[in-house]
Amino acid sequence: MGPGGMPGAGRRWAGAVLVTLAVLGPHVARCTEPPEHFLFQGKADCLYTNGTQRVRYLERYVWDRRQDVHFDSDVGVYVADTVWGEPETKSWNSQKDVLEDARGAVDTFCRHNYGVYENFISTHKGEFCRYNYGVFERGHVIGRSVKPKVKVSPTKSGAQVHPDTLICSVTGFYPGGIEVKWLKNGQEQTAGVVSTELMQNGDWTFQILVMLEMTPRSGDVYTCQVEHSSLPDPVTVLWEAQSDSARSKMLTGVGGFVLGLIFLALGLLIYLRNKKGRPVPQPTGLLS
Repeated sequence: MGPGGMPGAGRRWAGAVLVTLAVLGPHVARCTEPPEHFLFQGKADCLYTNGTQRVRYLERYVWDRRQDVHFDSDVGVYVADTVWGEPETKSWNSQKDVLEDARGAVDTFCRHNYGVYENFISTHKGEFCRYNYGVFERGHVIGRSVKPKVKVSPTKSGAQVHPDTLICSVTGFYPGGIEVKWLKNGQEQTAGVVSTELMQNGDWTFQILVMLEMTPRSGDVYTCQVEHSSLPDPVTVLWEAQSDSARSKMLTGVGGFVLGLIFLALGLLIYLRNKKGRPVPQPTGLLS
């Protein structure tokens, strides 16, 4: 290639290539200084959106840490990123077979390999396969889906009599895209809603907490609604605010039940003790 081109880029590479070039200085033979090392890289990436419905192919050429040339299937031609990449860009764009090969990589390279690994995973269900399959999808395992577990818990702060916060815990789901809403009496709530960041678990699942600050009134029904790709329909978990009288009745009923159990246990204990202390009757009969 000419002196103005990229060092080491004598031809286009179709796949992901990594080559280390050692450039020896003039004094290396005398062992006066160590050699300098530079890295020339050719990288090919496939970006998938919603499976293979939309596929984007990227090809990049990097000298040391400098990207000189790239090809984007959305553009369709090689583009020079620096003056060092201009000679190669002109050369590759002028070669019909090279340009057609790059444009066709969306199907021949990206979609083809997507199908290969999708079929591979359908017959190999081990965690090793899932892991490596996920690497090819930028950390997302294609086709893997785990339903979320949803739980609503009331909590209160300070010396509050009634709970002032509802926590919707959504755990153990995959993939990470999820929508969690709070509704009050069927109306979506936006004020007072606080969400944590999406947290990763150690088993390739996610969890998230979504809290709602509220002032409960008797009869109000709060709903945590969760939508996820693993669910055919949204999952809803309800929490209903109780009045003071209903709460008192419930506490009275629970207290009465506990007292009843205590009296039952005492009565049974007294009965067993009396039975144990009663003299055993002797059998009567004719003496020989």
